[in-house]
Formats: sequence, C-alpha cells, structure tokens
Amino acid sequence: MSLAPLTLKATIRNYVWGGRALQALAGPGAADDAPIAEVWAVYEHNQIASGPFAGKTLAELLEEHGDEILGAKGNRRFPLLIKLLDCARWLSLQVHPDDGLALKLEGPGFMGKTEAWYILEAEAKAELIAGIKENTSAEALAEAIRGGEKILELVEYHNVDKGDTVFMPARTIHALGPGLLVYEVQQTSDLTYRVFDWNRPMTGGRELHIDKSLAVSDPQARGQIRRAGQAGSSLITCAYFHLEHLTAPVVRDTRGESFHALTVIGGQAQLQTEHGAQTLKQFDSVIIPAGLEKYELQGDFQVLCSSVGS
Repeated sequence: MSLAPLTLKATIRNYVWGGRALQALAGPGAADDAPIAEVWAVYEHNQIASGPFAGKTLAELLEEHGDEILGAKGNRRFPLLIKLLDCARWLSLQVHPDDGLALKLEGPGFMGKTEAWYILEAEAKAELIAGIKENTSAEALAEAIRGGEKILELVEYHNVDKGDTVFMPARTIHALGPGLLVYEVQQTSDLTYRVFDWNRPMTGGRELHIDKSLAVSDPQARGQIRRAGQAGSSLITCAYFHLEHLTAPVVRDTRGESFHALTVIGGQAQLQTEHGAQTLKQFDSVIIPAGLEKYELQGDFQVLCSSVGS
C-alpha cells in the first residue's frame, strides 16, 4: 500500500510585525501574549504529527521514501515552503536572490526565493509593495537603497483584496502591509535581504543587508497580481510551483508526478483516500504523496493546492 497523507507539526515564528489571527495554531505551551507572525505549515524540518512516522522530520522521511513522496518531478529535498502570515504591521522592505545569485553570494546549498501570495483576508485599503516604479534606472535604485527612507519614493504600492493572488519573482523588492492575512508558497529557502525596516526602534537587531540588496535587486522586476474572481482554478504556474484554488467536488490524481500540498483556507473538508477518511479544518495542511495518486475532497470548503511546477 502507498504512503498515507502526511500531516506535519507547524513551526511558529514570533516577529514584531505579527498579530493574533493565527493564535489557535500555536498549540499548548505557547505564550498567550506573543504575536504570531508566521506559521510554517509545510516545511522540510517540520515533524510528522501522527502515524507510523510520527516524530520524524519530513526531510528524514524523504531519505527513506523520497521518490514516493516527491514523484517523478522531485529532487532530493522537499522543494517548497508554505507559510501563513499575519501582518499587523508593515514587514521589512526586502528582496530575495535567484538561484544563481544565492549560490554566488551564499555558497553551495543555498537556493533563491521565488514566491507567491494568496490574500486570505484584507482590511479596507490594505496594500503591499511589489516592485519599483517603471523607468527607474539601476543607478537611481542603488542610490535609494543606500538612502534609507528614500527607497519609499521609488516603490510601487498596490491595494489588494481577499482572494487576490500575487506572484513575486526573485529579485523583486517587496513588502506586505498591515491588515493582511496571507498564504505564501515559495522555494525551500528563507534567504532574505532586508532593504529597509521602517526605522523601527524596537528592532535595532534587525540587520539591513544593503550590499547584498544592491547585488540582487532588479529595477525591472515587479509582482504580478491576479485579481479575485478571474475564471479558472489555476492561479500560478512557474518553474518552481503550481498553485491552485479548489472547491467541491474534488476528485484528483497526482499521476505519480508530484506531491499535492493541501491547505484548507475556508470551511471544512473531508479527505478520502485508500487509507480512509480524515477531516481537515480551516488552516490545516496535509501532503498527498505523489505515490498515493488518487484522492477526493468532500464538503463545503476552499483549499489551496501547491505542487511542483512544470
């Protein structure tokens, strides 16, 4: 019999910009007053939560069952990192390298970071930064990066609403603003170069990475926004991942090509496989191994599905 669906223990990150919307995912023993900024829901170093592999990390399980989990498109590492972000304040203005620049600047074993956001909730007039204004020269951008707040004169602000999707290629200067709850899928990399941190006095330890930001920032790189309501369940397909929005009825087959990482973003779903049924509630995530192939989702739900790109 194939591997059963894999549920992971989430990793919690408490940063200064976090809020309270994800508090229920913190688990017992968490500090009640600590804002939760990020929940790393699907991550190679998360532990398996239950079943015969409970306590092992996903990375350890891949050493034994890599082909069955990752599928024909897989490599040795789990290729994606999936987070939930609760943005109560502006995140730092930042940029990520691509694969080539990550190798050059950080060395072997480091990957770039192309990512995508799905807006789960957005307060009125919530906004984000997704690139630099058109016709900005490399020289002007470099001067602004060195100039602290001056960079804010060159960035592009965008209002976003619930259900919008934003594709953020590597080398794009960006930031999420307050009032946003976000699903994020990205390459398995948390390599971040901080350009500007809003002069926050309480975060004096948050280092800026000016030289590396200068090396990787592309003035032509911009985020691409897909507005809610556009037809089709496929949201983004790139070299690193495929992101889909699913509603009932769902009858799927991985065809052995790639795992499917499912996250419930609304309602409740009943997952049915050859191993039986399990209930998935809001913000639960589960990995369907590529070798499991067929599965169904029933109920009144919205699910985001991330898999390996084309």
